Amino acid sequence: MRKSKHNIISKIKDSEEYFIINLLTGNADVLDPESAASFLEGTIPDPAPYIDKGYLMEEDDENRLYREKYLDFLDEYEESDLQIFFIPNYSCNFSCSYCYQESYLSGSEKLNKEVTDAFFKYVDDNFSDRKKYITIFGGEPLLPGKEHENKILSLLDGAESRGLGVAVVTNGYTLESYADIFKGRNIREIQVTLDGTEDVHNRRRPLKNGEGTFEMIVKGIDKALSEGFSVNLRVVVDRENIENLPALAKFAIDKGWTSNPLFKTQLGRNYELHTCQKKENILFSRLGMYEELYDMIKKHPEIIEFHKPAFSVAKYLSDSGELPLPLYDSCPGCRNEWAFDYRGNIYSCTATVGKAGEELGTFYPSVTKKDEIIAEWENRDVTSIPECRDCSMQLACGGGCASVAKNRTGKLYSPDCRPVK
Repeated sequence: MRKSKHNIISKIKDSEEYFIINLLTGNADVLDPESAASFLEGTIPDPAPYIDKGYLMEEDDENRLYREKYLDFLDEYEESDLQIFFIPNYSCNFSCSYCYQESYLSGSEKLNKEVTDAFFKYVDDNFSDRKKYITIFGGEPLLPGKEHENKILSLLDGAESRGLGVAVVTNGYTLESYADIFKGRNIREIQVTLDGTEDVHNRRRPLKNGEGTFEMIVKGIDKALSEGFSVNLRVVVDRENIENLPALAKFAIDKGWTSNPLFKTQLGRNYELHTCQKKENILFSRLGMYEELYDMIKKHPEIIEFHKPAFSVAKYLSDSGELPLPLYDSCPGCRNEWAFDYRGNIYSCTATVGKAGEELGTFYPSVTKKDEIIAEWENRDVTSIPECRDCSMQLACGGGCASVAKNRTGKLYSPDCRPVK
Protein backbone atom coordinates (compact mmCIF):
# COMPACT_ATOMS: atom_id res chain seq x y z
CA MET A 1 0.00 0.00 0.00
CA ARG A 2 1.38 3.42 -0.96
CA LYS A 3 0.27 7.01 -1.29
CA SER A 4 -1.65 7.62 -4.50
CA LYS A 5 0.41 9.63 -6.95
CA HIS A 6 -2.73 11.66 -7.71
CA ASN A 7 -3.07 13.12 -4.20
CA ILE A 8 -2.99 16.91 -4.18
CA ILE A 9 -2.34 18.24 -0.69
CA SER A 10 -1.67 21.79 0.39
CA LYS A 11 -2.24 24.27 3.19
CA ILE A 12 -5.42 26.29 2.87
CA LYS A 13 -4.78 30.02 2.47
CA ASP A 14 -5.31 32.01 5.70
CA SER A 15 -5.86 28.79 7.66
CA GLU A 16 -3.87 26.26 9.66
CA GLU A 17 -5.78 23.43 7.97
CA TYR A 18 -4.90 21.54 4.80
CA PHE A 19 -6.89 20.10 1.93
CA ILE A 20 -6.33 16.76 0.27
CA ILE A 21 -7.95 16.03 -3.09
CA ASN A 22 -7.72 12.99 -5.34
CA LEU A 23 -9.50 13.46 -8.67
CA LEU A 24 -8.88 9.87 -9.73
CA THR A 25 -10.93 8.47 -6.83
CA GLY A 26 -13.19 11.52 -6.56
CA ASN A 27 -12.52 12.34 -2.92
CA ALA A 28 -11.64 15.49 -1.02
CA ASP A 29 -11.09 16.21 2.67
CA VAL A 30 -9.95 18.94 5.00
CA LEU A 31 -7.18 17.83 7.37
CA ASP A 32 -6.15 19.36 10.67
CA PRO A 33 -2.42 20.18 10.97
CA GLU A 34 -1.64 16.98 12.93
CA SER A 35 -3.37 14.69 10.43
CA ALA A 36 -1.72 16.47 7.49
CA ALA A 37 1.70 16.16 9.11
CA SER A 38 1.26 12.44 9.83
CA PHE A 39 0.10 11.79 6.26
CA LEU A 40 2.96 13.75 4.68
CA GLU A 41 5.52 12.07 6.97
CA GLY A 42 4.08 8.58 6.46
CA THR A 43 3.29 8.06 10.13
CA ILE A 44 -0.49 7.61 9.84
CA PRO A 45 -1.84 6.00 13.05
CA ASP A 46 -4.97 4.59 11.36
CA PRO A 47 -4.63 4.15 7.57
CA ALA A 48 -8.13 2.65 7.07
CA PRO A 49 -9.96 5.94 6.26
CA TYR A 50 -7.21 6.89 3.80
CA ILE A 51 -7.45 3.49 2.11
CA ASP A 52 -11.26 3.76 1.87
CA LYS A 53 -10.97 7.08 0.02
CA GLY A 54 -8.10 6.04 -2.23
CA TYR A 55 -5.46 8.33 -0.75
CA LEU A 56 -3.57 5.09 -0.10
CA MET A 57 -3.74 2.53 -2.91
CA GLU A 58 -2.01 -0.49 -4.36
CA GLU A 59 -0.13 0.53 -7.51
CA ASP A 60 -1.89 -2.04 -9.73
CA ASP A 61 -5.31 -0.92 -8.50
CA GLU A 62 -4.46 2.70 -9.17
CA ASN A 63 -3.19 1.95 -12.69
CA ARG A 64 -6.34 -0.01 -13.47
CA LEU A 65 -8.60 2.80 -12.23
CA TYR A 66 -6.55 5.34 -14.20
CA ARG A 67 -7.16 3.43 -17.45
CA GLU A 68 -10.88 3.05 -16.72
CA LYS A 69 -11.31 6.76 -15.99
CA TYR A 70 -9.34 7.64 -19.12
CA LEU A 71 -11.76 5.69 -21.29
CA ASP A 72 -14.67 7.37 -19.52
CA PHE A 73 -13.08 10.75 -20.23
CA LEU A 74 -12.72 9.98 -23.94
CA ASP A 75 -16.37 8.92 -24.10
CA GLU A 76 -17.44 12.11 -22.33
CA TYR A 77 -15.34 14.19 -24.72
CA GLU A 78 -17.07 12.66 -27.73
CA GLU A 79 -20.49 13.45 -26.25
CA SER A 80 -19.77 17.13 -25.53
CA ASP A 81 -20.55 19.97 -27.94
CA LEU A 82 -18.11 20.71 -30.73
CA GLN A 83 -17.36 24.43 -31.05
CA ILE A 84 -16.65 25.47 -34.63
CA PHE A 85 -15.16 28.95 -34.99
CA PHE A 86 -15.52 30.90 -38.21
CA ILE A 87 -13.57 34.09 -38.86
CA PRO A 88 -15.19 36.28 -41.54
CA ASN A 89 -12.24 38.74 -41.40
CA TYR A 90 -9.15 39.67 -39.39
CA SER A 91 -9.88 43.39 -39.68
CA CYS A 92 -10.84 45.40 -36.62
CA ASN A 93 -12.11 48.89 -35.90
CA PHE A 94 -10.32 48.98 -32.52
CA SER A 95 -6.71 49.71 -31.61
CA CYS A 96 -6.40 47.79 -28.36
CA SER A 97 -3.19 48.26 -26.39
CA TYR A 98 -2.64 44.50 -26.04
CA CYS A 99 -3.90 43.01 -29.33
CA TYR A 100 -2.20 39.69 -30.06
CA GLN A 101 -3.47 39.71 -33.65
CA GLU A 102 -2.01 43.08 -34.62
CA SER A 103 0.83 41.44 -36.57
CA TYR A 104 -1.56 39.25 -38.57
CA LEU A 105 -2.00 40.36 -42.17
CA SER A 106 -5.59 40.91 -43.22
CA GLY A 107 -4.81 40.51 -46.92
CA SER A 108 -6.98 41.56 -49.82
CA GLU A 109 -9.23 38.49 -49.81
CA LYS A 110 -12.85 38.91 -48.78
CA LEU A 111 -15.44 36.46 -47.58
CA ASN A 112 -17.77 35.46 -50.40
CA LYS A 113 -20.63 33.02 -50.87
CA GLU A 114 -18.37 30.33 -52.34
CA VAL A 115 -16.21 30.30 -49.21
CA THR A 116 -19.24 30.30 -46.91
CA ASP A 117 -20.81 27.42 -48.83
CA ALA A 118 -17.52 25.48 -48.77
CA PHE A 119 -17.27 25.99 -45.00
CA PHE A 120 -20.72 24.56 -44.36
CA LYS A 121 -20.09 21.67 -46.76
CA TYR A 122 -16.94 20.82 -44.79
CA VAL A 123 -18.96 20.93 -41.56
CA ASP A 124 -21.61 18.67 -43.11
CA ASP A 125 -19.04 16.19 -44.43
CA ASN A 126 -16.75 16.01 -41.40
CA PHE A 127 -18.83 16.67 -38.29
CA SER A 128 -22.18 15.12 -39.13
CA ASP A 129 -22.08 12.80 -36.11
CA ARG A 130 -21.26 15.50 -33.52
CA LYS A 131 -23.37 17.90 -31.51
CA LYS A 132 -22.05 21.28 -32.51
CA TYR A 133 -22.50 25.01 -32.79
CA ILE A 134 -20.86 27.86 -34.69
CA THR A 135 -18.97 30.73 -33.04
CA ILE A 136 -18.38 33.84 -35.15
CA PHE A 137 -14.97 35.27 -34.24
CA GLY A 138 -12.43 37.74 -35.59
CA GLY A 139 -10.70 40.22 -35.90
CA GLU A 140 -13.93 41.99 -35.25
CA PRO A 141 -16.76 40.10 -36.97
CA LEU A 142 -19.48 42.72 -36.43
CA LEU A 143 -17.97 45.55 -38.45
CA PRO A 144 -20.32 48.33 -39.55
CA GLY A 145 -21.80 48.53 -43.04
CA LYS A 146 -24.18 46.58 -45.23
CA GLU A 147 -21.44 44.42 -46.77
CA HIS A 148 -20.40 43.07 -43.38
CA GLU A 149 -23.99 42.65 -42.23
CA ASN A 150 -24.74 40.53 -45.29
CA LYS A 151 -21.76 38.27 -44.55
CA ILE A 152 -23.03 37.67 -41.03
CA LEU A 153 -26.55 37.05 -42.33
CA SER A 154 -25.18 34.43 -44.72
CA LEU A 155 -23.47 32.64 -41.82
CA LEU A 156 -26.63 32.83 -39.71
CA ASP A 157 -28.70 31.41 -42.59
CA GLY A 158 -26.27 28.51 -43.08
CA ALA A 159 -26.35 27.68 -39.38
CA GLU A 160 -30.13 28.01 -39.16
CA SER A 161 -30.73 25.68 -42.12
CA ARG A 162 -28.77 23.01 -40.21
CA GLY A 163 -30.39 23.66 -36.85
CA LEU A 164 -27.13 24.94 -35.37
CA GLY A 165 -26.88 27.54 -32.65
CA VAL A 166 -24.53 30.50 -33.06
CA ALA A 167 -22.34 32.30 -30.54
CA VAL A 168 -20.69 35.64 -31.30
CA VAL A 169 -17.42 37.08 -29.96
CA THR A 170 -17.39 40.85 -30.51
CA ASN A 171 -15.84 44.02 -29.17
CA GLY A 172 -19.43 45.22 -28.85
CA TYR A 173 -19.12 48.56 -30.61
CA THR A 174 -21.84 47.81 -33.19
CA LEU A 175 -23.84 45.41 -31.04
CA GLU A 176 -26.77 47.81 -30.67
CA SER A 177 -27.48 47.67 -34.42
CA TYR A 178 -26.59 43.99 -34.88
CA ALA A 179 -29.03 43.04 -32.10
CA ASP A 180 -31.83 43.79 -34.58
CA ILE A 181 -30.21 41.44 -37.13
CA PHE A 182 -29.99 38.70 -34.49
CA LYS A 183 -33.70 38.84 -33.64
CA GLY A 184 -35.40 35.50 -34.16
CA ARG A 185 -32.09 33.68 -34.57
CA ASN A 186 -30.72 30.88 -32.39
CA ILE A 187 -28.03 32.97 -30.68
CA ARG A 188 -26.52 31.00 -27.81
CA GLU A 189 -24.39 33.79 -26.38
CA ILE A 190 -22.78 37.11 -27.22
CA GLN A 191 -19.35 37.69 -25.68
CA VAL A 192 -18.41 41.35 -25.25
CA THR A 193 -15.25 42.85 -23.76
CA LEU A 194 -15.34 45.79 -21.35
CA ASP A 195 -12.05 46.52 -19.60
CA GLY A 196 -13.25 48.90 -16.92
CA THR A 197 -15.25 52.05 -16.37
CA GLU A 198 -15.27 54.68 -19.11
CA ASP A 199 -11.85 56.33 -18.73
CA VAL A 200 -9.98 53.07 -18.10
CA HIS A 201 -11.71 51.16 -20.89
CA ASN A 202 -11.26 53.95 -23.45
CA ARG A 203 -7.52 54.12 -22.80
CA ARG A 204 -7.16 50.40 -23.45
CA ARG A 205 -9.72 49.79 -26.21
CA PRO A 206 -10.20 52.92 -28.37
CA LEU A 207 -11.22 53.06 -32.00
CA LYS A 208 -8.41 53.26 -34.52
CA ASN A 209 -8.98 57.03 -34.69
CA GLY A 210 -8.51 57.27 -30.93
CA GLU A 211 -12.14 57.86 -30.02
CA GLY A 212 -13.65 56.12 -26.99
CA THR A 213 -15.80 53.02 -27.32
CA PHE A 214 -17.26 52.58 -23.84
CA GLU A 215 -20.56 54.35 -24.39
CA MET A 216 -21.44 52.43 -27.55
CA ILE A 217 -20.57 49.09 -25.94
CA VAL A 218 -22.78 49.82 -22.94
CA LYS A 219 -25.66 50.68 -25.26
CA GLY A 220 -25.07 47.42 -27.11
CA ILE A 221 -25.12 45.35 -23.91
CA ASP A 222 -28.33 47.07 -22.80
CA LYS A 223 -29.95 46.37 -26.17
CA ALA A 224 -28.83 42.73 -26.29
CA LEU A 225 -30.14 42.02 -22.79
CA SER A 226 -33.43 43.77 -23.50
CA GLU A 227 -33.87 41.60 -26.62
CA GLY A 228 -33.35 38.44 -24.56
CA PHE A 229 -29.80 37.52 -25.65
CA SER A 230 -27.31 36.01 -23.22
CA VAL A 231 -24.35 38.33 -22.69
CA ASN A 232 -20.98 37.11 -21.45
CA LEU A 233 -19.04 40.18 -20.35
CA ARG A 234 -15.29 39.62 -20.50
CA VAL A 235 -12.77 41.80 -18.71
CA VAL A 236 -9.14 41.47 -19.83
CA VAL A 237 -7.14 41.99 -16.65
CA ASP A 238 -3.60 43.18 -16.01
CA ARG A 239 -1.89 45.50 -13.55
CA GLU A 240 -3.11 48.59 -15.41
CA ASN A 241 -6.81 48.00 -14.81
CA ILE A 242 -7.33 45.54 -11.96
CA GLU A 243 -7.71 48.34 -9.38
CA ASN A 244 -10.69 49.56 -11.43
CA LEU A 245 -12.55 46.28 -10.97
CA PRO A 246 -14.59 47.42 -7.91
CA ALA A 247 -15.78 50.48 -9.83
CA LEU A 248 -16.71 48.36 -12.85
CA ALA A 249 -18.57 45.95 -10.56
CA LYS A 250 -20.54 48.86 -9.06
CA PHE A 251 -21.31 50.17 -12.55
CA ALA A 252 -22.68 46.78 -13.66
CA ILE A 253 -24.70 46.42 -10.45
CA ASP A 254 -26.18 49.92 -10.82
CA LYS A 255 -27.07 49.16 -14.46
CA GLY A 256 -29.03 46.12 -13.30
CA TRP A 257 -26.90 43.79 -15.39
CA THR A 258 -25.86 41.54 -12.52
CA SER A 259 -29.46 40.86 -11.50
CA ASN A 260 -30.32 39.73 -15.05
CA PRO A 261 -30.10 35.92 -15.40
CA LEU A 262 -28.94 36.42 -19.02
CA PHE A 263 -25.79 38.23 -17.85
CA LYS A 264 -22.54 36.57 -16.79
CA THR A 265 -18.89 37.57 -16.58
CA GLN A 266 -15.42 36.19 -17.06
CA LEU A 267 -12.00 37.59 -16.22
CA GLY A 268 -9.42 36.98 -18.92
CA ARG A 269 -5.80 37.30 -17.89
CA ASN A 270 -3.86 39.46 -20.33
CA TYR A 271 -0.84 37.40 -21.36
CA GLU A 272 1.71 37.07 -24.12
CA LEU A 273 0.40 34.74 -26.81
CA HIS A 274 2.12 35.14 -30.19
CA THR A 275 3.32 38.72 -30.42
CA CYS A 276 5.18 40.46 -27.62
CA GLN A 277 3.23 42.73 -25.31
CA LYS A 278 4.32 46.35 -25.42
CA LYS A 279 4.46 46.46 -21.61
CA GLU A 280 5.42 43.02 -20.32
CA ASN A 281 5.74 44.28 -16.73
CA ILE A 282 1.96 44.77 -16.52
CA LEU A 283 1.16 41.08 -16.98
CA PHE A 284 0.03 38.87 -14.12
CA SER A 285 0.99 35.26 -13.72
CA ARG A 286 -2.04 32.98 -13.39
CA LEU A 287 -1.56 32.75 -9.66
CA GLY A 288 -0.70 36.42 -9.27
CA MET A 289 -3.98 37.57 -10.79
CA TYR A 290 -6.08 35.45 -8.47
CA GLU A 291 -4.03 36.36 -5.38
CA GLU A 292 -4.64 40.03 -6.20
CA LEU A 293 -8.33 39.32 -6.81
CA TYR A 294 -8.61 37.41 -3.52
CA ASP A 295 -7.24 40.35 -1.53
CA MET A 296 -9.40 42.81 -3.47
CA ILE A 297 -12.62 40.88 -2.82
CA LYS A 298 -11.96 40.96 0.93
CA LYS A 299 -11.91 44.78 0.71
CA HIS A 300 -14.65 45.08 -1.91
CA PRO A 301 -17.12 42.20 -1.49
CA GLU A 302 -19.41 43.75 -4.11
CA ILE A 303 -17.08 42.27 -6.72
CA ILE A 304 -18.60 38.86 -5.96
CA GLU A 305 -21.98 40.13 -7.16
CA PHE A 306 -20.28 40.98 -10.48
CA HIS A 307 -17.91 38.03 -10.83
CA LYS A 308 -17.46 34.74 -9.00
CA PRO A 309 -14.01 33.25 -9.73
CA ALA A 310 -14.50 29.93 -11.49
CA PHE A 311 -11.78 27.73 -10.02
CA SER A 312 -12.85 24.58 -11.80
CA VAL A 313 -12.35 21.97 -9.07
CA ALA A 314 -13.32 24.09 -6.06
CA LYS A 315 -16.33 25.68 -7.76
CA TYR A 316 -17.61 22.32 -9.02
CA LEU A 317 -17.29 20.86 -5.53
CA SER A 318 -19.05 23.88 -4.00
CA ASP A 319 -21.91 23.82 -6.51
CA SER A 320 -22.52 20.07 -6.79
CA GLY A 321 -21.11 18.49 -3.64
CA GLU A 322 -18.81 16.24 -5.66
CA LEU A 323 -15.60 16.53 -7.63
CA PRO A 324 -15.42 16.88 -11.41
CA LEU A 325 -14.22 13.98 -13.51
CA PRO A 326 -10.44 13.63 -13.92
CA LEU A 327 -9.18 16.07 -16.56
CA TYR A 328 -6.87 14.17 -18.88
CA ASP A 329 -6.85 16.97 -21.44
CA SER A 330 -7.64 20.68 -20.97
CA CYS A 331 -6.89 21.69 -24.57
CA PRO A 332 -9.89 21.41 -26.92
CA GLY A 333 -7.88 21.98 -30.12
CA CYS A 334 -8.77 19.46 -32.88
CA ARG A 335 -11.05 17.62 -30.49
CA ASN A 336 -13.85 19.88 -29.31
CA GLU A 337 -12.70 22.97 -31.15
CA TRP A 338 -11.78 23.82 -34.73
CA ALA A 339 -11.32 27.18 -36.43
CA PHE A 340 -11.87 28.22 -40.05
CA ASP A 341 -11.19 31.55 -41.74
CA TYR A 342 -12.46 33.42 -44.77
CA ARG A 343 -9.27 32.55 -46.70
CA GLY A 344 -10.21 28.88 -46.66
CA ASN A 345 -7.71 27.80 -43.98
CA ILE A 346 -8.29 25.33 -41.13
CA TYR A 347 -6.75 25.75 -37.67
CA SER A 348 -6.88 23.95 -34.35
CA CYS A 349 -8.35 26.70 -32.17
CA THR A 350 -8.72 30.43 -31.51
CA ALA A 351 -5.15 30.65 -30.16
CA THR A 352 -3.69 29.57 -33.51
CA VAL A 353 -6.22 30.85 -36.03
CA GLY A 354 -4.70 33.35 -38.43
CA LYS A 355 -1.11 32.72 -37.37
CA ALA A 356 1.13 31.89 -40.33
CA GLY A 357 2.49 28.36 -40.13
CA GLU A 358 -0.32 27.05 -37.90
CA GLU A 359 -2.60 26.01 -40.78
CA LEU A 360 -3.77 22.40 -40.58
CA GLY A 361 -5.26 22.32 -44.05
CA THR A 362 -7.81 24.04 -46.26
CA PHE A 363 -11.52 23.74 -46.93
CA TYR A 364 -11.45 26.11 -49.92
CA PRO A 365 -10.82 26.13 -52.86
CA SER A 366 -10.09 22.45 -52.22
CA VAL A 367 -10.03 20.27 -49.13
CA THR A 368 -6.55 19.42 -47.84
CA LYS A 369 -5.42 18.15 -44.45
CA LYS A 370 -2.08 17.85 -42.67
CA ASP A 371 -3.02 14.50 -41.17
CA GLU A 372 0.16 13.91 -39.16
CA ILE A 373 0.00 17.29 -37.42
CA ILE A 374 -3.74 16.92 -36.80
CA ALA A 375 -3.08 13.52 -35.22
CA GLU A 376 -0.52 15.15 -32.91
CA TRP A 377 -3.13 17.64 -31.73
CA GLU A 378 -5.76 14.92 -31.34
CA ASN A 379 -3.42 12.71 -29.29
CA ARG A 380 -2.04 15.40 -26.99
CA ASP A 381 -3.12 14.83 -23.39
CA VAL A 382 -1.47 14.02 -20.06
CA THR A 383 -0.70 10.48 -21.25
CA SER A 384 1.40 11.75 -24.17
CA ILE A 385 3.21 14.65 -22.47
CA PRO A 386 6.30 13.23 -20.72
CA GLU A 387 6.37 15.89 -17.98
CA CYS A 388 2.72 15.19 -17.06
CA ARG A 389 2.92 11.44 -16.55
CA ASP A 390 4.26 11.53 -12.99
CA CYS A 391 2.82 14.89 -11.96
CA SER A 392 0.32 14.71 -9.09
CA MET A 393 -1.56 17.70 -10.57
CA GLN A 394 -2.11 16.18 -14.01
CA LEU A 395 -5.80 15.32 -13.55
CA ALA A 396 -6.63 18.86 -12.41
CA CYS A 397 -4.42 20.63 -14.97
CA GLY A 398 -4.90 18.50 -18.06
CA GLY A 399 -1.62 19.62 -19.60
CA GLY A 400 -2.75 23.19 -20.23
CA CYS A 401 -2.88 25.08 -23.53
CA ALA A 402 -1.10 23.33 -26.40
CA SER A 403 -0.51 26.57 -28.28
CA VAL A 404 1.12 28.30 -25.30
CA ALA A 405 3.23 25.19 -24.64
CA LYS A 406 4.34 25.02 -28.28
CA ASN A 407 5.20 28.73 -28.35
CA ARG A 408 7.37 28.28 -25.27
CA THR A 409 9.14 25.02 -26.09
CA GLY A 410 8.64 24.42 -29.81
CA LYS A 411 6.96 21.11 -28.98
CA LEU A 412 3.26 20.30 -28.97
CA TYR A 413 3.84 17.46 -26.49
CA SER A 414 5.01 19.75 -23.72
CA PRO A 415 3.04 21.12 -20.76
CA ASP A 416 1.56 24.54 -20.08
CA CYS A 417 1.67 24.07 -16.31
CA ARG A 418 -1.07 25.53 -14.08
CA PRO A 419 -0.62 26.59 -10.42
CA VAL A 420 -3.17 24.00 -9.34
CA LYS A 421 -2.51 23.94 -5.59
